[in-house]
Amino acid sequence: MTAYVTFYPLGDADSALIDLADKRKVLVDFGNQRNPDKADDPRCDLAAELRANLRKAGRDSFDVVCFTHLDDDHCCRTGEFFWLDHAKAYQGEGRIRINELWVPACALTEEGLKGDARLVQAEARHRLREKKGIRIFSRAERLKAWMEQEELDYETRKHLFVDAGKLVPGFSKDGPERAEFFVHSPFAWRQDENTVVDRNGDAVAFQVTFKEATHETYALFGSDLDHDALSDIVKITRRYGNADRLRWDLMKLPHHCSYLSLGPERGEDETVAVDEVKWLFETQGQKNCTIVSPSRPIPIAGTDGDKDSQPPHRQAANHHRRVAREKGGTFRVTMEEPRKDAPKPSGSRSAGSDWLWRSRRRASSLRRRRHRRARADADGLDRRMGLGARSSRACARDRTSGRVILGR
Repeated sequence: MTAYVTFYPLGDADSALIDLADKRKVLVDFGNQRNPDKADDPRCDLAAELRANLRKAGRDSFDVVCFTHLDDDHCCRTGEFFWLDHAKAYQGEGRIRINELWVPACALTEEGLKGDARLVQAEARHRLREKKGIRIFSRAERLKAWMEQEELDYETRKHLFVDAGKLVPGFSKDGPERAEFFVHSPFAWRQDENTVVDRNGDAVAFQVTFKEATHETYALFGSDLDHDALSDIVKITRRYGNADRLRWDLMKLPHHCSYLSLGPERGEDETVAVDEVKWLFETQGQKNCTIVSPSRPIPIAGTDGDKDSQPPHRQAANHHRRVAREKGGTFRVTMEEPRKDAPKPSGSRSAGSDWLWRSRRRASSLRRRRHRRARADADGLDRRMGLGARSSRACARDRTSGRVILGR
């Protein structure tokens, strides 16, 4: 099995499902913001889509659910969908279990949270107390004082933390999952020999390396990082000689195609990226790459949407289109796939040294073509055997999947 990443059309909200080679499932964010009271809301019903995915796999849980941060567009309706261990009110038949929860450190310490963000925090704190089912992205020392205040023993829980610049335990590109996760954020920036300053403590960002045979491909998930945070990640990653950890074939854009993830100025027609971000896109992006904007459709120049301060921004999209075009790749927008008036979940499949993009409509069309080809092969076999077309004894082998179709 090859790896597959599915992106869901949720407007300016995030959710992506990573299916690994060993059939493990890693869900990154849960921004289920579709309005169920509006029949014409084009955003997908994320809960229904994910339930269907799990049902097809014969499962009722995700191996990992990562909340990159606790803004509503990343955790909306968590309390309606997931089984939460910390309270019986969020348990019961039909709820989806989380085998391992990933959160940034601030998800534990932030004060004044409400709604679903508060529920994620309560679940994370419960799992930390129980010493299981959680990974916290931060230097463990950063939370040492807070843990003492909460009467939590630091030494028996520090193994649950994953610092930037490290691999997440439990995954290996040489194991059956054929994938590893390298953490970029939250991170600590060493200003000098003695001073470490925590930066961007409110978002998880990582690179996934996928291995298929002898080929490796890379995906970057940047949460909602702005150009300052991305620049610092580039600087510290290069300082430690880890530039390969910023390679990407598949880029999930930060912050819904905002110009602020590229530079401080929106620009007239195309946002100009600051030097470090320019290097990240133009040097580290690989041939035939795919850039995905989890956002509303890109506005047209001169329209009211083009004047909106909120993303997506046309100028940023023009930057991404140019980068993708120069690399022979593609720029995709979740709310435009396969059509603006009927967006559907879509995604990329690992294919050796490249990633192949497939929308649901294209996948269905491909299945129909395969079926017609298989029927033609079977009819030819029948004629050679003197059985005539449509014999109940005929069989056809799908050239692509290798499946056998019997008794047509």
